[in-house]
Amino acid sequence: MLRRFVMRSSIIKEGPERAANRSLLKATGVTDSEMRKPFIAVVNSWNDIIPGHIHLNKLAESVKAGIRNAGGVPFEFHTIGVCDGIAMGHEGMKYSLPSREVIEDTIELMVKAHQFDGIVLIPSCDKIVPGHLMAAGRLDIPAIVVTGGPMLPGYVDDKYTDLISVFEGVGAYSAGKLSELDLKRLENLSCAGAGSCAGMFTANTMACMTEALGLSLPGCATAHAVDAKKARIAKESGERIVEMIRENLTPRKIVSLKSFENAIMVDMAIGGSTNTTLHLPALAHEFGLNLPLEKFDELSRTTPHLISLRPSGPNFMLHFDRAGGVQAIMQRLSSKLHLDQLTVNGKTIGENLKEFDIVNPKLNKEIIATLEEPIHAEGGIAVLKGNLAPDGSVVKQAAVDPKMRVYTGPAKVYDCEEDAMESILAGNVKPGDIVVIRYEGPKGGPGMREMLAATAAIGGMGLLESVALITDGRFSGGTRGPCIGHVSPEASEGGPIALVKDGDMIEINIPERALNLKISEEELKKRKAVFVPPKKEVTGYLARYQRAVHSANTGGIVD
Repeated sequence: MLRRFVMRSSIIKEGPERAANRSLLKATGVTDSEMRKPFIAVVNSWNDIIPGHIHLNKLAESVKAGIRNAGGVPFEFHTIGVCDGIAMGHEGMKYSLPSREVIEDTIELMVKAHQFDGIVLIPSCDKIVPGHLMAAGRLDIPAIVVTGGPMLPGYVDDKYTDLISVFEGVGAYSAGKLSELDLKRLENLSCAGAGSCAGMFTANTMACMTEALGLSLPGCATAHAVDAKKARIAKESGERIVEMIRENLTPRKIVSLKSFENAIMVDMAIGGSTNTTLHLPALAHEFGLNLPLEKFDELSRTTPHLISLRPSGPNFMLHFDRAGGVQAIMQRLSSKLHLDQLTVNGKTIGENLKEFDIVNPKLNKEIIATLEEPIHAEGGIAVLKGNLAPDGSVVKQAAVDPKMRVYTGPAKVYDCEEDAMESILAGNVKPGDIVVIRYEGPKGGPGMREMLAATAAIGGMGLLESVALITDGRFSGGTRGPCIGHVSPEASEGGPIALVKDGDMIEINIPERALNLKISEEELKKRKAVFVPPKKEVTGYLARYQRAVHSANTGGIVD
């Protein structure tokens, strides 16, 4: 039994003056004996439209069972979620990144208004996981995260497939390389059911970041949506949150700058999504910490890439989980990590790794490389700067063909994703071109749309070894090839990307971390002097977001 004075919820349920509060609680079925127990929020992003979320109602039941087992009282409420795949390729994608802060705000509103003692967060998918994590950092009451888990891969033509297979199939179909029947088979069989998309895309990357930060139980990130292991982890998380309340173990006692360094090193080793360069700085901001973009490149230089997962390689989250998941990667990196960092189970990273059991040693050795013999000597992400991106840009270098790591070509410029996509599918983009898509940044979009449809179309048409893409927008974690995003300053703010003209030569040099427009400084100044950004009519939430959002190189934080 918890000592009552430690409970935040006492303010809504103790004393004669709270009789009305208790009366309302009793209307929900709360008993007098439950009034003496901790009240715990079960924050669920379940809904019927996102595959990554359709099973979260079941996970919530496991969490609530665990809370009751340990002597707490669970109260479930829901947050919103946007499926990036369904929102892809139209104005709906403008609402994806902005939803991150809405999610965070809704959790704060509910938790503060009802004075919960602790929180179990159940997110899945791209912006939902960061939104939940940011709320945990902002609120700083005992919190534990149960990420929803990956989707099983599909299987078509005797090989594993996933959502990216379908997106690239569209490009292949447009290029006459895939029949309509074959595209239909990919459509029917590539997304196998509940869970976040099957590769190391943004959702699964952020789940791995959650575990690496110490905010979910060991093994949670890669336990699949349909695996009984996930249900057990959910129940154990429910039990553990009650203990965390007793210990007053809060997120800010767990997460430090060293924790973020651990997470970034894991990110580099797994070849994670470039969107971590948005979400981790924004998360750090909510923890009262500063995580500059340069830290990613610094740690990428010294952290090797150790596992080849989609889209950077052939393996799926299924293989990663069977090989040991995040704990196996951290074991490989143990000589580099801050092993003294605390986790939600009350143990340090080092203590957890000592207890880690490799169930499948053969697969572990086969698909997870060693520090001595890595897949790549550097990590998955590189930060490029130059006169085209003075404040930085990002590329998933682990997914770039070696021949495209140093490349110069003529610009083919588009002022929105739709124009670029139409041109790509029409066959107007040729080998040697560098596609530039601008006015898609946090403010210019607004909303910083991801360009997966465009990059996948280029890939499906067989052009990833001869065409690069540069944007002030962002990419899906599923993007592969020489695709450089988050160009800062963005076009709408007068960044140099706004000044590029068709035919201008652009230099990409990933080893040297350079991104340059090959025109004279004098010419650049002339173009700048006459630059007038195009006007877009923006209303509703996006208008408010546009006024408050900051640049991509800061994580696109919102004040």
